Amino acid sequence: MNPSDCPQSSSGLSRRSFFRYAAGASALASLPILTEAHLALAARPHFADPNKGIHIDANENPLGPSEAARQAMIDIVPRGGRYLFPMEDELAQIFAKQEGLSPESVMPYAGSSEPLHYTVLAFTSKDKPLVVADPGYEAPMWAAQVSGAPVVKVPLADAKGAAAHDIKAMLAASSNPGVIYICNPNNPTGTCTPRKDIEYAVAHAPKDTIVLIDEAYIHLCDEPRSLDFVKEGKNVIVLRTFSKLYGMAGIRMGFAVGRPDLLAKIGTLGGMNSLPITAVAAAKASLLDADLVTTRQKMIGDVRTQTIAWLKSEGYATTPSESNCFMLDVRRPGKEVQAALAAKDMYVGRIWPAWPNSLRITVGTTDEMVAFRKSFTEVMSGSTAGLELPKLPGRLAERPFTHMS
Repeated sequence: MNPSDCPQSSSGLSRRSFFRYAAGASALASLPILTEAHLALAARPHFADPNKGIHIDANENPLGPSEAARQAMIDIVPRGGRYLFPMEDELAQIFAKQEGLSPESVMPYAGSSEPLHYTVLAFTSKDKPLVVADPGYEAPMWAAQVSGAPVVKVPLADAKGAAAHDIKAMLAASSNPGVIYICNPNNPTGTCTPRKDIEYAVAHAPKDTIVLIDEAYIHLCDEPRSLDFVKEGKNVIVLRTFSKLYGMAGIRMGFAVGRPDLLAKIGTLGGMNSLPITAVAAAKASLLDADLVTTRQKMIGDVRTQTIAWLKSEGYATTPSESNCFMLDVRRPGKEVQAALAAKDMYVGRIWPAWPNSLRITVGTTDEMVAFRKSFTEVMSGSTAGLELPKLPGRLAERPFTHMS
């Protein structure tokens, strides 16, 4: 069956949907798809109990879904006995119209983790490495490790403490990269890479290289977006998620945006299941809420600014974040401070090997960050030497993704 022959209306199976429902079996179908939640789980023992303590470690949005999104989920629940495939196409069409894109360039997924993994698997190989920033989000490295593709880590540029992607160094790091991964704003530093640098990456990447731009946190900053590269037909795939600003991490909804031929290639690796109708309904309501992005950007930004200003007044350096997380230099082994805070039921983010004396801090509510200040002051006023987090129980302790060197 050719995707161009797919019916368009009565069945709800569009060309875009074809690659979700008819991609066929793949030898990679059993690939573990890692999300921020999995990586946070590997870093601490109490992730499975969100009712215990304060959790500012998984870049979640404590505000949760908007009121409109919550109501949309309630309203759609009675129809939960149906496969409502046309809803997915409608969601993609709404997003495409808002962004001036062709609907064929937008593929909905249950979050952005799946298309992230599939892009790495589709375009890297043992001869075509993955190039990433360091420290950076680990999930694409896991996908490359599964497929046998080399991973080339490039330290973040430290010019004026910006901690942005060193684009020229990333381009020079491999003569034949399959994928260059740019998370903007970056996870874990929360820092933005300037638009001119992104443009340089797209313009100077080798002919067959895919520039994968992860915009999971883009709504939290004022940096220009990258969807115009897709409109121009570049070798670019942009990832979007509803997990961060929209507060839907546990609901799972996102997009891969790219040329239809690129989406078709990653579509053959997975994404065949229908999406939860509650997630689709909540995402639609979120997109149609005209004030949601600016309102939440300010709320999260204000709390972040207050917290970083307090840390600076106490003599601690942070990355210049424009996101809902930042890296905090604790000037001693970060794992020890993490363990000491956990003993006070204050759970902060994991440590990256490139920056062993830094912790990632997620921006929580005002009350949560006030509590963090108190716990942090108490911990840093004493010794943390030799402290360690409790070992993960049972099979969790055996998981191979706790960190990648």
